[in-house]
Amino acid sequence: MARIKGGLNAKKKHNRVLKLAKGYRGARSKQYRIAKQSVMRALTSSYAGRKQKKRQFRQLWIARINAAARMNGMSYSQLMHGLKVANVDINRKMLADLAVNDAAGFTSLVDVAKKAIA
Repeated sequence: MARIKGGLNAKKKHNRVLKLAKGYRGARSKQYRIAKQSVMRALTSSYAGRKQKKRQFRQLWIARINAAARMNGMSYSQLMHGLKVANVDINRKMLADLAVNDAAGFTSLVDVAKKAIA
């Protein structure tokens, strides 16, 4: 039986990694060993970055809601508690959007929360 050399499969694997490393500087985009390390690190960081993006957006929404709530004489935690007691189910993303784009609508929600607490 004839011997099958594995060169084609190795070349495919190397090209796959080098394609992902396109745009990296120096040996990181040319040499397989170094490119492989850089690509593995980049993929790990991009995975972590997708998780961090969700945290950062929630943080931004809370900051916007807090600022708008304080303009209406209430803290963020009091507002969220009041909305929960009043059975108002609205997420932070929508609340932040209301706070930025519709001040009157946000004020009415603050009033609902104040009545629920009092």
